[in-house]
Amino acid sequence: MSDNKNDTSSGLSFQQPSAIDLEKRKFLITATAATGAVGAAAMAVPFVGSMLPSERAKAAGAPVEVDISKIEPGSMMTAEWRGQPVWIIHRTDEMIAKLDHHADQLSDPSMDVPQQPDYCKNKGRAINANYAVMLGVCTHLGCSPNPNFAITADWDGGFVCPCHGSKFDLSGRVFKGSPAPTNLVVPPHQYLTETTLLIGVDGKTEA
Repeated sequence: MSDNKNDTSSGLSFQQPSAIDLEKRKFLITATAATGAVGAAAMAVPFVGSMLPSERAKAAGAPVEVDISKIEPGSMMTAEWRGQPVWIIHRTDEMIAKLDHHADQLSDPSMDVPQQPDYCKNKGRAINANYAVMLGVCTHLGCSPNPNFAITADWDGGFVCPCHGSKFDLSGRVFKGSPAPTNLVVPPHQYLTETTLLIGVDGKTEA
């Protein structure tokens, strides 16, 4: 065999690659691999993103499951649904009894304005009388009323809007003379168990 780098004994010309050619080859291989990795990552991002809940889906109001087992009688907790506060009030027997005392002072005691599902069209505006569920948004200008559960000779407990003075009872029914034109909204809801509430889905299930 000839030691010449250019062996023409077979009629073919063969030249050993130079150091510069080897460096170019390494560069091209590395660059191609990097480009492929970037492309794969770019394809993966939309795929992973498609598995995450979109902001539009959140705004649409996915149902919210709430554990109400730790709400003490006479107190309330706030959940969130569709970006709005949802009040869940654990009413005592005394609070429930007071709902009959001021019907003549209410703007819509018969709940003729459909601010609640049909299965909540009762004085408690609830499926379970001990638990009131309503949006904590004043129907006047969208402010958030303050709870005032202290029962006195002149007040049976409820909510007072600090912005313009609208008053609501413990069922969210608005008092006459308030700037708010309608009762507070009762969202669709149901009970999955005695202590688990599902907000955002219609369906009466006795608790």
